[in-house]
Amino acid sequence: MNTIRRLGWVSAAALLVVACNQVVDERVEELSRKAPPRPPAPAADAASPSSQAMARLQDGGMAKSRVMSEAAVVGLAAYRLPSATTDRERYAPIEANGVRAVPSEPVSTFSIDVDTGSYANVRRMLHEGRLPPHDAVRVEEMINYFSYSDAAPVSRDTPFRVSAALAPTPWNPDTRLLRIALKAWQPQEAELPPSNLVFLVDVSGSMNSADKLPLLKRSIKLLTRRMDSADRVSIVVYAGAAGVVLEPTAGDQQATIEAALDQLSAGGSTHGSAGIQLAYAKARERFISGGINRVILATDGDFNVGTVDQRALLDLVEQEREAGIALTTLGFGTGNFNEALMEQLADHGNGNYAYIDNLLEAQKVLVEQIGGTLMTVAKDVKIQVEFNPARITEYRLIGYENRALRREDFNNDRVDAGELGAGHSVVALYEVAMTGSKGARLDPLRYVTGESATGTDAHHGELAFVRLRYKAPDADASQLLTVPVTDALNVADIERADDDFRFAAAVAAFGQHLSGATYLGRYGYDDILALARGARGADEQGYRSDFLRLVRLAQSLEAQPPSVGQGDKTDDVGNG
Repeated sequence: MNTIRRLGWVSAAALLVVACNQVVDERVEELSRKAPPRPPAPAADAASPSSQAMARLQDGGMAKSRVMSEAAVVGLAAYRLPSATTDRERYAPIEANGVRAVPSEPVSTFSIDVDTGSYANVRRMLHEGRLPPHDAVRVEEMINYFSYSDAAPVSRDTPFRVSAALAPTPWNPDTRLLRIALKAWQPQEAELPPSNLVFLVDVSGSMNSADKLPLLKRSIKLLTRRMDSADRVSIVVYAGAAGVVLEPTAGDQQATIEAALDQLSAGGSTHGSAGIQLAYAKARERFISGGINRVILATDGDFNVGTVDQRALLDLVEQEREAGIALTTLGFGTGNFNEALMEQLADHGNGNYAYIDNLLEAQKVLVEQIGGTLMTVAKDVKIQVEFNPARITEYRLIGYENRALRREDFNNDRVDAGELGAGHSVVALYEVAMTGSKGARLDPLRYVTGESATGTDAHHGELAFVRLRYKAPDADASQLLTVPVTDALNVADIERADDDFRFAAAVAAFGQHLSGATYLGRYGYDDILALARGARGADEQGYRSDFLRLVRLAQSLEAQPPSVGQGDKTDDVGNG
């Protein structure tokens, strides 16, 4: 009876919310029709490489941003009741990589990924008291959220070092786990070149909550306090239209920068395309040759006014990256977060994507890892692994589903790939079945033809051959680096593998579990905890210990029975 009464009240409340919001929408539309048009945002230089893309963006809907009588509209909208269905978060679909047979597909090719947003976003959902949707879990971003102690190069002349190791798979004793790791050169903060940063800040009405604009402003202050007189900071905002809040200002003018941030407030609809155009124009205005030139987009990703042509938006970002201006995206908040767009924009803008769920995460991304966030040491980094069919019969790449490349893309310097920031760690894991072992999941082929059908060990002792292609930040031609994976790198017992190997494996298992992957068998949360607990190492920042707490929280959430209204935002635990 209590449940029936509760459902009755919920239904009545939902109808009231819909009715009230409809009245607000009608009044907002009436005010918009009566008010005079707003002047258009400044046009970009027609001679710039992005002028055509900007024109397409304008054709795509800049006229829609003429939101009039904004003060009246925002004031009225402040009384809007929260909707009973406010969760409109969007994630790109992910289909987990399958098992590949080496005789027919001996080569695996993909782009690196240094984004970490998926881990922080998953953590936010678990703190809210709910398990994440499967498509929100990108396993490679969870693995690469953590730093690893792999050997790094000693100078900038060599942007990164590659290492490899092989050990039994924790969740399947009949297969082995191949770990390929890249460690980028790590400069001292004083060695970073001067920065020309344009913060593109979403001040639309959807940003009006404590975990959005207020957290965003505090996060940006953490970064700008690390800047000096050689750096330049600009702030562009967008809502119903775009505008400049702070003209390019020396980085040591902290009072001026913080005053500009403090005056920001949320209100209006979201015209993101106009803001991006203006931000790039400001970045070009104070371009630093040989320095860091970057737009940092901080938003919940709710681009609901303006262009509907996402391809034109990506074209603009790509053209600006060719002119030397990168794009980093920082995601904030809940309910309407468009992660799919945030990740795509960063990927096409030669930048990285991070999700900021609290100030500690802002400290990690914008202070502790400032070099990796701002400074690129290698671009268009591609990995290609060729497996020796005489030694390995099957493989499965864990994660990197939306980073897959065709085999012929590897040698094509016109194909875009991922960027590696200063100090970044990148790890890729393959689950492989050794030839003749019980770990094979596929039936052998009856008729085997082609380049890998010889069945002979032409390179004695080699299990696989790793190729990497990358470009220097200012180069157009790629360089090739190769690393053989030999028996000498093969560890007989998982307990004899180093902490980094075992911890990355634990994170991979956790990510696969949350994503609904079917390759773990009976390997569960207790197994993940035991593996990670013994691989924490020094853990000076406490991130690995936090991971253990997160696994325990997910275990508890998965164990609780479903309840009436589960998944409704009103039933969630407060954001932590």
